[in-house]
Amino acid sequence: MEETARRFYLELFEEYVRIDRGLAPATASAYATDLAQFVDYLSERGLGSPVDVDVADLREFVYQLKDRGLTPRTIGRKISALRSYFAFLQTLDVIKSDPCELLDGPKIGRTLPTVLTHEEVERLLEAPESSDALAVRDWAILEFMYATGVRISELVTLKARDIDLEERLAKVRGKGSKERIVPFGGAALEALTVYLRESRPALAQAGRRRGAGALFLSRRGAPLTRKGAWDIVKRHVLGAAIRKRVTPHTLRHTFATHLLQGGADIAAVQEMLGHTDISTTQIYTHLDRSYLSEVHRRYHPRA
Repeated sequence: MEETARRFYLELFEEYVRIDRGLAPATASAYATDLAQFVDYLSERGLGSPVDVDVADLREFVYQLKDRGLTPRTIGRKISALRSYFAFLQTLDVIKSDPCELLDGPKIGRTLPTVLTHEEVERLLEAPESSDALAVRDWAILEFMYATGVRISELVTLKARDIDLEERLAKVRGKGSKERIVPFGGAALEALTVYLRESRPALAQAGRRRGAGALFLSRRGAPLTRKGAWDIVKRHVLGAAIRKRVTPHTLRHTFATHLLQGGADIAAVQEMLGHTDISTTQIYTHLDRSYLSEVHRRYHPRA
């Protein structure tokens, strides 16, 4: 943690907002907490320095804040903290350009998250080609994420006992430890069945605690971490030659959008995503309208 704080100038930033900018102690402390949360997010994405951050990273961070149901005021404060942070880094000549310059408030509200096409999803799900234990695990993870729209934090906390193969249901623990039941389809059922029957037992043998009941395990038999799951998605995105910027959250966006495109009721999608406020889910109705408009332009004879 000390090394991370040094690389991201966390202590210097807190001193800067408290002394140089003269912010109230409570505000300075809130900024420091917001920045620590952002650094954790970057670490999960494999970004080890503020120099590596671009506006796409910032936007995806904001999407995740919205997805967690945070209020606009709270999100606005976090964005203010980020603007102060990157301006501070410029004064130190750590970065040459400020990625927050393209992160103005109105644009955040209208910018839509990245979504994969059906063809891109097929390529991604077919990317784990081998039949060894790790490839089968990766296949099951990708199928499950697309089938359920779970967050990466929810994925890695799943227990094997949370999966009901007969009913095709998963018990998911979301924000605030709230539980919800999410269904999954035949493709995910097939992948999970093979994984649980063949691959998970083989991986569990490598661990002293046999995975502590976790559904998805690492090569050493330990529960899979968020970074481990992130790396799996990133590796197979590259293998599928998908040129979009894809994160684990992209599969969640894609899950919701494809459901709505298929005619799903927004309240049902809200329930499956675990959103407490339906307004958070409504961003996907905008994505669906974009899709419908594109279909109309391409196929209507008088478009």
